[in-house]
Amino acid sequence: MTPQHDRIGPIVTSLLIAMVLTIIPLPETIQPLRPYWVALVLIFWCLETQGIISLGAAFLLGLGLDLLTGSLLGMHALGLVIMTYLVTRFRPRLRFFPPWQQALSVLALLVNDQIIVVWIISLRGDSLPTASYWLAPLLGMLVWPWLFLLLDRYRGAARHRVHS
Repeated sequence: MTPQHDRIGPIVTSLLIAMVLTIIPLPETIQPLRPYWVALVLIFWCLETQGIISLGAAFLLGLGLDLLTGSLLGMHALGLVIMTYLVTRFRPRLRFFPPWQQALSVLALLVNDQIIVVWIISLRGDSLPTASYWLAPLLGMLVWPWLFLLLDRYRGAARHRVHS
């Protein structure tokens, strides 16, 4: 395997798992609490790998997510491209925040994405989501430190497997 492939394998695997977590059916009562798994995993890889996640890759990932969820084509793509740009633009600062401050930054990124989706929904003339729509970014913020630790451990194990 090439060094580039060794770095991309864990990224692709974790993003595929995040997409599966996104489409797993949940009871209607807890559906609004589902974290935006794809965005959280994408944020992690943008922070931890410099230059591997491009805006084009984020766009394609978003299009795939749009197809999987049956949403307006390009809606998630736009949000993930903007999120990827912001994370890569401010990567040096975000990367060295303590975990609680990083979680607040993740909350801001997730809320920004929710605002983009609301904007697109309003442009289409659809009814705006209920207040529970805004719970997912809060849960994403609470999940972030644990997801960060899990993905960091996975990345270390994948790196160790390659070099062994």
